Amino acid sequence: QFANHDAIESISQQGTLTPDHVIRTKRSPIIFDGLTDDSIQNQIENYKKEYRNYFENYASEHHKILDLAPRWGIFAPHGTIHFGKNLKECQIIEDISQHTMKSVLQAELIEKWQPLASNNLFDLEYWELEQAKLKKAKQNLPFEGKIVLVTGAASGIGKACVTALRGQGAVVAALDINPKIEGLFGDKSILEIQCDMTDYQALNESVDKIVRTFGGLDSVISNAGIFSKSQTIEQMDETIWQQSLNINLTTHQKLIQLTTPYLKEGIDANIVIVGSKNVAAPGAGASAYSVAKAGLNQLARIASMELASFGIRVNTVHPNAVFDTAIWTEEVLQTRAKHYKMTVQEYKSNNLLKTEITSDDVAKLVMELAGKTFSKITGSQIPIDGGNLRVI
Repeated sequence: QFANHDAIESISQQGTLTPDHVIRTKRSPIIFDGLTDDSIQNQIENYKKEYRNYFENYASEHHKILDLAPRWGIFAPHGTIHFGKNLKECQIIEDISQHTMKSVLQAELIEKWQPLASNNLFDLEYWELEQAKLKKAKQNLPFEGKIVLVTGAASGIGKACVTALRGQGAVVAALDINPKIEGLFGDKSILEIQCDMTDYQALNESVDKIVRTFGGLDSVISNAGIFSKSQTIEQMDETIWQQSLNINLTTHQKLIQLTTPYLKEGIDANIVIVGSKNVAAPGAGASAYSVAKAGLNQLARIASMELASFGIRVNTVHPNAVFDTAIWTEEVLQTRAKHYKMTVQEYKSNNLLKTEITSDDVAKLVMELAGKTFSKITGSQIPIDGGNLRVI
């Protein structure tokens, strides 16, 4: 209703509902009257120019200009959009704008909307105590403002990634086929979605929901997978073979395909693939799993070539012997240990450093790959396995 108002160009640009709102929302929203890339960019540039003029009209020597970015916008005649460095800030701005729009419309019905004059709003926006508060503002967390999708998020490495990324400021979309994903984290900044990734319509709808909820996508942690039942090639069950290819390979290809258009618009966009030690050192009886993971490794390498020109990085981690994940059931552990003629405990500590690799350890590495440390690296493959003799 507000975005459709005949006088939207004037009633939205005069000022805030109450003077202190200017600190949260700036004096006025940006108006988008076209949805093409060029028109949006032009309107952003015009908004920045107008804000700079507003500052120069009223500023004294001691004032320092704030950032030029709008805090909310009007897509005439479609609706409104809100911008913030985190979800809480967006929700505060949305709440203020909802009250503002309602009050403006009511005022216009009675007679006329008349806010405080611009010079008075400037005095509050640039009040010396507010300026001092900004100087003392704590530094943003490394992933503040980032939107990250994590698959296989209900347990193990995926769950650890969600927790770690959220702890560093990201908003996270957590996908898993397990129904327990819904309500698992209890955090408004984590969008929990039950999704069978082999159902490509459901996967498409999930990606769409993420973008509609958070406004975009910056990083994809492609982690979902299964460890197939051990069988020789001669004995291989067709169902087990196809299931591994579908889940451990094809779902990742579909996820990359569906998220690439949004990653192209992302900030420091990247994809992190969770691979396996079996790529470099497969084991007899694990062909279904190893072949799918080898295919996934090639997919990641090719994706790094295809997406580099768009600034999208693609890197892979190869964990081994991460026993606090869902794929390592007691049955699987016993089977693999028996194959190598070891006890389960010997199998668990079978690396050069004699150390246990946990899901949290892998999550920390994934965060480094998705963050600034690896901002100039793509196409890499990094083992996290305590030093596997066969890989080395």
